[in-house]
Amino acid sequence: MKHRYPIVAVVATIAIAAGGFALYSVGMDRGMKMAAPAAPVEPGKKVLYWHDPMVPGQKFDKPGKSPFMDMQLVPVYGDGAADEGSVAISSRVQQNLGIRTVEAVKGDLARSVETVGSVAYNERDVAVVQARASGFVEKVHVRATFDSVRRGQALVDLYVPDWIAAQEEYLGVQRMTGVGLDGLREGALQRMKLAGMTDEVVRRVESSQRVQPRVTLTAPIAGVIAELGAREGMTVAPGATLFRINGLGTVWVNAEVPEGLAGQVRPGAQVEARAAALPGELFKGKVSAILPEVNAATRTLKARVELANPGARLVPGMFATLSFAPAARREAVLVPSEAVIQTGKRTVVVVADAATDGKQQLAPVDVEIGAESDGMTEITKGIAAGTKVVVSGQFLIDSEASLKSSGMRMSEGAGASAATHGGDGKVEAVGKDSVTLSHGPIPSMQWGAMTMEFKLPPGVAARPPAPGAMVHFEFTASPKGEFEITSIQPKGAAK
Repeated sequence: MKHRYPIVAVVATIAIAAGGFALYSVGMDRGMKMAAPAAPVEPGKKVLYWHDPMVPGQKFDKPGKSPFMDMQLVPVYGDGAADEGSVAISSRVQQNLGIRTVEAVKGDLARSVETVGSVAYNERDVAVVQARASGFVEKVHVRATFDSVRRGQALVDLYVPDWIAAQEEYLGVQRMTGVGLDGLREGALQRMKLAGMTDEVVRRVESSQRVQPRVTLTAPIAGVIAELGAREGMTVAPGATLFRINGLGTVWVNAEVPEGLAGQVRPGAQVEARAAALPGELFKGKVSAILPEVNAATRTLKARVELANPGARLVPGMFATLSFAPAARREAVLVPSEAVIQTGKRTVVVVADAATDGKQQLAPVDVEIGAESDGMTEITKGIAAGTKVVVSGQFLIDSEASLKSSGMRMSEGAGASAATHGGDGKVEAVGKDSVTLSHGPIPSMQWGAMTMEFKLPPGVAARPPAPGAMVHFEFTASPKGEFEITSIQPKGAAK
């Protein structure tokens, strides 16, 4: 029993100490939270409202912690220091938001275009061998399609009975003697040519002084037999196609060029080609034509490339990889592609001016863009080289600048006349002296449907509508860019 009180005393002491530590911890924690500084207000400047830079569309009438992000609300001033459509942001806020800027540079986006295509015959390098007179095929020297032939190689022997009479007449006139026979000789010679005899056959008749009813047709070019229409023993008529020969000195490659890169491929551009079937070999040529048709399924244009084919190594049907030499391009202003904002109706970049008073002016600028490659976009109009553009956080800045400039334009449109505008909407929230409405288009202000906050004058604020109510409202715009409700009634009620 004598030890009970010391034990109780020790327990009480520990409990008090623990409680004191807990109270001290809670107090310190509260003290730290209460010590979090609010965003400072610059002396001598009027605060229009407070907002969260990450949610610029929501405005607050007093400072405090943002309900959206773990940060303090930032004041927006109405001293007119910033230009219309621009946003002034301190370096601290820029750092918190991760806003980065880079300089636009001079350069060009000329680069090679690589694609694939299939090898085909050069249709401009084709020769057709036909019968020039009726006759019979005595012997065929080339018996299968795709056989290779040399220029001047014998193809077929023909026996032409119709030539015999014309040749005998010519030889008879040649043996005649006397005066005035030149006209007869010339007439006999012309009849032989009209019968389909070549100059070579006529020369053989003259030199041998004998009838030559047989003729051997030869290949006019080197290549392969693409069509064979002659067989031994068959009868041929004038104009019948006996052979069609495709040359292989040059070939075509029909390359599929993506629609977006077609502007970089021009007729006459130099091309290098490699075939998987011929590793290590390089073939050179040029673009002969861009066919005026887009493949609807693949969204590609067909470029016809003519390649030199030494040794006839490339044959139709092979696949080849083509590299087009870059087209000559003029220098242009280049910015990172991530700096460009495309809304569908306009294309903008956010430009950063020199910092003054610890703040930097940021404003969206309309631009015209050209080609895009390797993460860079060509700016053809709008900014010059050396201009600083924002490459991260620019969507937030453009949104805030658009809201600000829209408010200024709308207040200027209202002017001194304080015109009254009206619309229908739904009450979303009711504040002490404001109401948030989701309304439809308001043609008189050139507004589309949106949700925004309106100021309530004391008379109207005393009887605000309930959230969720459908109402018809009227308002005016003040020179400060504020929109004040003048009348708000349930929809359908008498005005």
